[in-house]
Amino acid sequence: MTNEPIAATNAAAANVAVANTAAAEQTTRATGASQGTPVWLITGCSSGLGRALAEHALRRGDRVAVTARDVASMTGLAAAHGDRALALRLDVTDSASVTAAAEACEKEFGRIDVLVNNAGYGYLAAVEEGEDAAVRDLYDTNVHGVVTVLKAVLPGMRARRSGRIVNISSFGGLTAFAATGYYHATKFALEGLSESLAAEVAPLGIAVTLAEPGGLRTQWAGTSMRQSRTRLPDYEQTAGRRRSATLAVSGRQPGDPVRAAAAIAAVVDTENPPLRLLLGSDALAGARTRLDRLHNEIDTNETLTRSADLAQA
Repeated sequence: MTNEPIAATNAAAANVAVANTAAAEQTTRATGASQGTPVWLITGCSSGLGRALAEHALRRGDRVAVTARDVASMTGLAAAHGDRALALRLDVTDSASVTAAAEACEKEFGRIDVLVNNAGYGYLAAVEEGEDAAVRDLYDTNVHGVVTVLKAVLPGMRARRSGRIVNISSFGGLTAFAATGYYHATKFALEGLSESLAAEVAPLGIAVTLAEPGGLRTQWAGTSMRQSRTRLPDYEQTAGRRRSATLAVSGRQPGDPVRAAAAIAAVVDTENPPLRLLLGSDALAGARTRLDRLHNEIDTNETLTRSADLAQA
């Protein structure tokens, strides 16, 4: 899908820049190169971007805990890379499996240098069409699951005063469209959570990056997509049409998950990683359009905005 970033205020952006700079200054390379081969833990490695990122890290010689709900989907990848790959069952909605996977990675490799929260999926429905149980499941994976993994991995990173966290958001964490409101809501939540986390962990030598892909040629809009059974006629020209368009684009997206994985790895290696990394020309174009619209709205309503201040004596 395509997206556009909601720019933080200048003050907030400055705070994050300072935060990530502080994190970089406290570690020679957040991936842990000074202690040996970097160690990654990646969620959602069965396919798509997670799989591509795991393969990229392994090809360049890093050590990777490749995780998925179905560990059998990881055995071939792990076997091909010997003792540098560790296949683990990890369901982000099952806290026991998250704790077990983090502990197994630490036991096998000694630490976790890079955490990638990639597990997640999309959901199609007009807001009124959303089914309560399905929406809760979506939040449990896309938001609460990320928090569960963070809480399992952060203690080790804090103890070592070193680490990189990459939370896979979306261009849809910066703007919103009809039919994907609940998905956008989870990614907007992840954006705010990650920005706060970045400020909190920077003094501890840990940096946080939000990866914001546009349309990658994965199964996000295909077999991974979920949608409500409810279809209300009043929304057929808005949410209904976009449902169809979203499903139709599967297999024709412009973004390459392999190249996106390489871009994420390159950012992980930098001394001062950005808080946000857009991935794909569609995400870049959409982000600029969103920023222009936001600036225009702010400027247009400046007088009314200022009118909310207390009256000057």
